[in-house]
Amino acid sequence: MTHEEARDLMASAWETRRRAFGVAPEKKRELLGRAREELKRALARCQDDGTPVLRAQALHLLANVESDLGNPEPARALWEESVSILRGTDDTLQLAHKLRHLGDLHRRCRRPDEAEVHYVEALELYRAQEDPGSLGVANATRSMAALVESRGDTERALELWRETRDLYAAVEVAEGVAEAQGRIDRLSN
Repeated sequence: MTHEEARDLMASAWETRRRAFGVAPEKKRELLGRAREELKRALARCQDDGTPVLRAQALHLLANVESDLGNPEPARALWEESVSILRGTDDTLQLAHKLRHLGDLHRRCRRPDEAEVHYVEALELYRAQEDPGSLGVANATRSMAALVESRGDTERALELWRETRDLYAAVEVAEGVAEAQGRIDRLSN
């Protein structure tokens, strides 16, 4: 199996995962199980073959599937492995992306301190890039805003939600703009 075949398996698994949204629970588990198997096959082929970023991406995709299946601890371990691999590369945008997802998992599992550590690092990496106005920055800022809001720091949350709104506006993601504006309106009243 070549790298292209591994990429094809990953793309197929991701599409299968997308089809799992909005279907009956049994069908969802079936589709996610299929995606999991495709990703495991892809991972087996990019184990130690000199493509660490590809392996980190496959781990990230599998972590998403495990999270979708309600398996937070396997997802955490997969994201941590992905982050560990990416720390050995110069792909800081991929590292920032995986850190944000790991932070999101910690936040969902009610581990806000761990989430914050990952969000802070992800935002630092994103903002160190020449073009910090990306969807990744918007998503990471949104995650941090939600965390800060959950801690009751209304003033800081408002700052972050305003920044989130502006970042989503810059990349033309209307749903993100609407969500951020809704949070701003709610926190302002």
